Amino acid sequence: MTDTDMGAFREAVTTWAAGGPGEPARDLAERLPVRTAVLLEGLSDAAAVTALAALRGRDLAAEGVCVLPMGGATNIARFARLLGPPGLGLRLAGLCDEAERDFYARGLARASAAEQPFFVCAADLEDELIRALSPERVEELVGAEGELRALQTFRDQPAQRDRTSPQQLRRFLGTKSGRKIHYGRVLVEALTPDRVPAPLDGLLASL
Repeated sequence: MTDTDMGAFREAVTTWAAGGPGEPARDLAERLPVRTAVLLEGLSDAAAVTALAALRGRDLAAEGVCVLPMGGATNIARFARLLGPPGLGLRLAGLCDEAERDFYARGLARASAAEQPFFVCAADLEDELIRALSPERVEELVGAEGELRALQTFRDQPAQRDRTSPQQLRRFLGTKSGRKIHYGRVLVEALTPDRVPAPLDGLLASL
């Protein structure tokens, strides 16, 4: 299966979950060898998962694994119902923030998929990556991306001055549209094999 095929399936499922017709997703699921859906909160998580898979030489689309950002953890029950045992019958997996653990547990249980694996970040994935790399290394990467001045300007804001460096970096990554997605890939690509955060490592190993 190609990335284009999987992209078409992902788009069809997202439309279905938003209240659109389900037939396109059903047809593609029958025609394409989709076996697993990885349910993620957002696009930055998807960027990180895809980047780590690529580093490990894995082509998730070719393996029949659909990496699916849901637009928020509160959508887990809907996506699990459509894709899991009550719907397309796919194997499910997921990654979420600690604050969203209960949403995932309840959503999977309602879709008769409570035994499906999902992995929980201590705060969120950005926090996991900053701790894995160290704040100093993340700052180096921000500089390599040409955003060191923007980071310093952000740190000079009164609201940021009493926060720790990891807290500032985590907040900075979410201050501009597209930045968190971009750094989801950049930070993962900078990881050494022994420093991959346990939730991300566990998720990929489960696929």
